[in-house]
Amino acid sequence: MKNKHKYTMPVLVMIITLVVWEFCVRFFKISLYILPAPTKIASAIVSDFPVLWQHSMVTLQEAIIGLVISTVLAIIIAIGMDMSKSFKTSIYPHLIVTQTVPVMVLGPLFSIWLGFGLAPKVLIVIFMCFFPIVVSFVDALGQVDLNQINLLKSFGANTFQIYKMVKIPSGAIGLFSGLKVSATYCIGGAIVGEWLSSSAGLGYYMLRVKNGYMLDKVFACVVMIILWSLLLHLLVTFIEYLAFPHLRKKKGEKK
Repeated sequence: MKNKHKYTMPVLVMIITLVVWEFCVRFFKISLYILPAPTKIASAIVSDFPVLWQHSMVTLQEAIIGLVISTVLAIIIAIGMDMSKSFKTSIYPHLIVTQTVPVMVLGPLFSIWLGFGLAPKVLIVIFMCFFPIVVSFVDALGQVDLNQINLLKSFGANTFQIYKMVKIPSGAIGLFSGLKVSATYCIGGAIVGEWLSSSAGLGYYMLRVKNGYMLDKVFACVVMIILWSLLLHLLVTFIEYLAFPHLRKKKGEKK
């Protein structure tokens, strides 16, 4: 019963919101260029789906490349910070500083330095996705049971073996927690990059239809962005369960 309640309530709230939204637009006769009704948005998705799909593939490419690079860099740097307190002390404040700089300020600079192709969009995605992964993973590595590490050391295990057998499997919860957050950020990062300089992608298409006051198509882009973000989140969850099945058991025990 709890599981059913867990899924039915969000769906019910969403349905009620859409019904109220549709009623208000029709009752108050709100113009399309101010706020489109959900039925108009659905119609725009169906009629423009080939175009939306084409632009989605561009945005997905930018987002996934950026997310993969962010993950690799985050894993390497997190392990480095866990191994060396001096390295962590030196680099951690700079990681925090990177999150205080607005992406909209850096975006034009990336375009000037790297051109108007794929590179500046990927760099913006990396800039947005790297921090949650590295912070979650390094915190999880620092909370590994010391008794397990000492036991391995007593059997003569080296640093590589300790990380392979204990630290990384135990810290995987933090790694994937950060990855799930970043998976929802990466599409947004690609969109921001496309707003600043692009000739394709959902961000580019959104600007184009916005300038034409076609808000039904703007909301259609928003719906596609939400769907792709959710799908990437589910993909990361699926990879987590495939790569580290022990995480599923731990979550099951907590429930």
